[in-house]
Amino acid sequence: MNKLDKQQIFSIGNEQGFADTALAVFRFQAENCTVYREFITNLGIKPGSVSSINDIPFLPIGFFKSHEVVSDPGKVEVTFTSSGTTGMINSRHLVTDVSWYEESFRRAFELFYGDIKTYCILALLPSYLEREGSSLIYMAEDLVKKSGNPDSGFYLYNHDDLFRQLKKQEELGKPTLLIGVTFALLDFVEQYQLNFPELIVMETGGMKGRRKEMIRDELHQTLCRGFGVRSIHSEYGMTELLSQAYSKGEGIFNCPPWMRIITRDTNDPMTNLASNQTGGINVIDLANINSCSFIATQDLGKVFADGAFEVLGRFDNSDIRGCNLLIA
Repeated sequence: MNKLDKQQIFSIGNEQGFADTALAVFRFQAENCTVYREFITNLGIKPGSVSSINDIPFLPIGFFKSHEVVSDPGKVEVTFTSSGTTGMINSRHLVTDVSWYEESFRRAFELFYGDIKTYCILALLPSYLEREGSSLIYMAEDLVKKSGNPDSGFYLYNHDDLFRQLKKQEELGKPTLLIGVTFALLDFVEQYQLNFPELIVMETGGMKGRRKEMIRDELHQTLCRGFGVRSIHSEYGMTELLSQAYSKGEGIFNCPPWMRIITRDTNDPMTNLASNQTGGINVIDLANINSCSFIATQDLGKVFADGAFEVLGRFDNSDIRGCNLLIA
């Protein structure tokens, strides 16, 4: 079966279109992704018998640590790696065509936030900047560049400079987005206080072992007070995915049209749950055309009737990941 092109993936406009496209991607990857094909075979599932997205098997995310998950024989352009503590085996996402990632995050940003050129993008991502292979840094660098704003840029531990830049943007009244790793945002508001209600603060999750984990409500209240904003935005993304979901507050995430969340029974991974039931988070990410689009994560959450979802924690026996989300 031939691979779908970007137009087919990124022009999905309704549920039926998503379902049809997801099944086409499943058939392509069941044939062309060796790891996924063997996984399906070992489950005793014949790809031809899968006629609904509810019947598609999801590859456990741990396979990205132990195998090369690719559906495309082409040369690997970039390898994204997960962050982790010393001694952990990190996930590796082999990307044979990075333009799929670029198309996905650029379209999703525009969908949720509008034209990138209207923003000043400030990135406080010290732990990500200090290592190689971060997909988040790749995205943030592109957004900084695409904004075309000379004030856009990255900050490591130079909080004084960031504070001055935020004050400047507040005085200019320019739309500003600050994307930061959670521990760094907390470090910042312990030193500085702002009253910048127009600022968009987007936390990417994760304490990186630098600080004690906090429940989401406590974290967001602390950041809201520190930055003088009404809500904290969040990004749900990971090394193994080329798409992200976004929350504009209250920890409720929405997906772009080519991505879906389905929850599974924690005791029976082949059984999907109905709306408003807590279970393991399965992700369909059709931008993962060249790897695997059907991923069973180690996150726990619930999906609402409108397709929005909430992340509630992680499985107890899962590794602590660099982009782990906070227990609500």
